[in-house]
Amino acid sequence: MRIKKITSLILMAGMALSILGGCSSSKADDVTVRVGSLSGPTTIGIVNMMSEGTGAASQAYEFTMATQPDEIAAALNSGDLDIALIPANLASILYNRTEGGIRVIDINTYGVLYCICSDPSITSVSDLSGKTVITTGQGATPEYAMNYLLEQYGVTDCTLDFKTEGSEVVASLQQDPSQIAILPQPAATAAMVQVEGLGIAFSLDDAWNEVTSDSRLVTGVTVARADFIDEHPNQVAAFIVDHHNSVICVETDLDTTAQLVVDQGIVGALPIAQRAIPLCNIVSVTGNDMKNDLSGYLQTLYDANPQAVGGALPGDDFYYLG
Repeated sequence: MRIKKITSLILMAGMALSILGGCSSSKADDVTVRVGSLSGPTTIGIVNMMSEGTGAASQAYEFTMATQPDEIAAALNSGDLDIALIPANLASILYNRTEGGIRVIDINTYGVLYCICSDPSITSVSDLSGKTVITTGQGATPEYAMNYLLEQYGVTDCTLDFKTEGSEVVASLQQDPSQIAILPQPAATAAMVQVEGLGIAFSLDDAWNEVTSDSRLVTGVTVARADFIDEHPNQVAAFIVDHHNSVICVETDLDTTAQLVVDQGIVGALPIAQRAIPLCNIVSVTGNDMKNDLSGYLQTLYDANPQAVGGALPGDDFYYLG
């Protein structure tokens, strides 16, 4: 397990909560906000906040990057983190475990899962009938999303072969490139670079949208401890704007963002980062849009397996509307 801490003491001057300045932001109160994220798309969305050169941070931050969600969850529970970017269903689980002790402040990624294979005839979930698909994420978003999609597309004879981590999926593809895999970005792009002949068959996000009108496939959300929101609302508001500005930087300055992603060790090579980042569905969605998309997604998970969201759907106080 790799944990990385970076302290950013970027104190910019300017207008308080402007979101119109591209990669620029402004100064908040003098409190260091402790932010945790996972090494992957969630950190890509804030990577411009982690670098002094981009000007995407308005206040002092201490960033912790980990490889496992449980590490971030434990730090939230212990009070060692104020804000964290975590899987959407884990946010609901933690809300239930802490009896409302955390709230969601934004959606940071929609679907980042892709089906990759070397068979050009596979272009849809329907084409997985009779196939075996290797993937990670048993008991997590990949399993829940795939089970839901297979049901919606009427596929009853697809076998999911779960591996422990993405590197195991890639190793299996290297041994047998004819296999079908589900991987998140940027791991999916890295696999396609390493294994000749692999390509994207379809995005699970697109597949979800084809059969679901009342929810989105929400991969990651940003949560804050409820007591931190109550004690430091200005810091939370500033983070939301900084996150928005950082996402703008991802969208408008791919080369700089890609280099920062490589510098942070999220992706091993610049060409892979440049190719993968536009496929990561990185967003900063707040307010009622956030609530509508996330609540619909959690309802879908709950209907399939209540334990996927911690046994109960979260209450309205789960959604921080600012």
